[in-house]
Amino acid sequence: MSKPRKPKGRPVSGWVILDKPVDFGSTEAVSKIKWLFNAQKAGHAGTLDPLASGMLPIALGDATKTVPYVMDGRKIYEFTVTWGEQRSTDDLEGEVIESSDKRPAEQDIRDILSNYTGVISQVPPQFSAIKIAGERAYDLAREGEVVEIPSREVEIFRLTLLGAEDNCAHFEVECGKGTYVRALARDFGLDLGCFGHVSNLRRTFVAPFAEEKMVPLANLVALESIEDREERLAALDALLVDTVEALSDLPHLPLSEDQAYRIRMGNPVIVRGRDAPLEAPEVYATAKGRLVAIGEIAQGEFRPKRVFG
Repeated sequence: MSKPRKPKGRPVSGWVILDKPVDFGSTEAVSKIKWLFNAQKAGHAGTLDPLASGMLPIALGDATKTVPYVMDGRKIYEFTVTWGEQRSTDDLEGEVIESSDKRPAEQDIRDILSNYTGVISQVPPQFSAIKIAGERAYDLAREGEVVEIPSREVEIFRLTLLGAEDNCAHFEVECGKGTYVRALARDFGLDLGCFGHVSNLRRTFVAPFAEEKMVPLANLVALESIEDREERLAALDALLVDTVEALSDLPHLPLSEDQAYRIRMGNPVIVRGRDAPLEAPEVYATAKGRLVAIGEIAQGEFRPKRVFG
């Protein structure tokens, strides 16, 4: 009987809040970060298009267990819509499929913004990761197929016009999970009768990580010049954000070391203390500042669902 393979890399855990550059894919970014940190596991919390820049949270090790909580968080984008052309990808990458000489007045732009706030119905772009009959929409689009993508509800918390010029307008949007900014640009152009596409896109926030947590890729790559391996990895690890920060929007339960031991064995513990949550479907528990588990509080006890080493 063969022995199980030992995982390659270090069991390092935490979040890298990457400031992704333009022309660098999200999957490519994850691979680069995993290699730089010599990590056993890595994954990202929400794809960022190659032509987009900005915040791409990348989880290493046990932090990958917290990816769903970041995926569900609010996001903020700054983006520019260029008028006069609709493109196949709804950004600069695609070919022009419609054009117009018309340009909207600033007040016309402001007048439509209320149509795009709150819970709205949105059809994702043809070039998107949406699955159609088991296939990614962008794979079908690259093969020349035009597929019908069903609309879905997304939530726009805030949409601000930052400025308008003759041929373009600049916006900031705070939105929920699954919102496509490229689709907003396309729909703005259709509503205004002039067509439009995203010509610049930057993500500045993914809850709960603040913009100042971002680290440019160039700063990380520069550390490759440190010849001593241990010194290099220590410098990289110093830039990690603690796994527990991904859960800051959840209720918190502090534990004793004895309770933490029981939970790591997969057992529930009785919840005591006046500050402890009474009932909660999702709670994170720590002992001496270290993340122990995510679980629920029900019937006076904490029941672990995901346990951390």
